Amino acid sequence: MKSFTRMVLIAAVFAAPVASFAQSSQPVSREQVRAELAQLEKAGYDPHDWLHYPENIQAAEAKVAAQNAAAQAPVSGYGGAVDGTSRSGAASGL
Repeated sequence: MKSFTRMVLIAAVFAAPVASFAQSSQPVSREQVRAELAQLEKAGYDPHDWLHYPENIQAAEAKVAAQNAAAQAPVSGYGGAVDGTSRSGAASGL
């Protein structure tokens, strides 16, 4: 039973990076999966820590997503674009 549980967890570890590409219609190569696993390990994921498995990989995925979002954000001294309006002045009901 212990080996079955271990095999299921190993399969889930290798399926998690593939699931992140589920929205893409392009096939994923082994090198891409290995690169993503290496990126997760660099972000703090330990594949040998079975006691904290779901929290461990979710925290690493969130950290990688934040790093990727920060890397793709444009750098500007004026801030981002804002949709909407604003008003200033006194209320017109007086």
